[in-house]
Amino acid sequence: MKLFVDTGDVEEVRQAVEWGVLDGVTTNPTLIAKSGKGFRETVLSMCHLLPDGDISAEVVATNYDEMLKEALEISSWHSQIVVKVPLIEPGIRLVSTLADKGIRTNVTLVFTVPQALMAAKAGATYISNFVGRVDDLSDDGMVAVQDTVRMVQDYGFESEVLVASVRHPLHVVQAIQAGAHVSTMPFKIMQMLFKHPLTDSGLKRFLDDWNQAGLSIFEKQTASV
Repeated sequence: MKLFVDTGDVEEVRQAVEWGVLDGVTTNPTLIAKSGKGFRETVLSMCHLLPDGDISAEVVATNYDEMLKEALEISSWHSQIVVKVPLIEPGIRLVSTLADKGIRTNVTLVFTVPQALMAAKAGATYISNFVGRVDDLSDDGMVAVQDTVRMVQDYGFESEVLVASVRHPLHVVQAIQAGAHVSTMPFKIMQMLFKHPLTDSGLKRFLDDWNQAGLSIFEKQTASV
């Protein structure tokens, strides 16, 4: 599974890159607005930090002509950029147009299998199925992910299913079980993937025993007589 971080914070990307496990970044207008920096500047910084990763950057217009202008502008910034497009009628038309031009897309705000079908048929590179927001409505957001993965496999679509609106590590586990291609999550959730109390207690015991014995990896060799 690919791991993406969902952020507008370049420093969070920098730290995740250092772990050596990051495959891409997703942004949205809210995250970019919170960053306090320019859109193009932020996205290009992310591209430079993760030279082999996909960086999703979203259009903000909602009519086709303006969306197309924005998409062409955004895609011109860097070859790593994936144009993020909302699942609305002009958005699906835009995805089809961009696919014909060889421009990769990430269709966002997908909540149902019919929506995912429209994105796949239009040629989306990524289909962003939102999970947490569906769970908030007392429904199971992962069901649509499971069905979308099955749809992509059964019909041979080239789109990758990207699980978004990830609220906790269990969502990542469920995404793996569903066979999703990608999970994107806030930086704080990605940090939680490292955590388990038994890991912490086990490491503490190892180090306590080691230190009590007075050992050192760099201990001096004793000359033989």
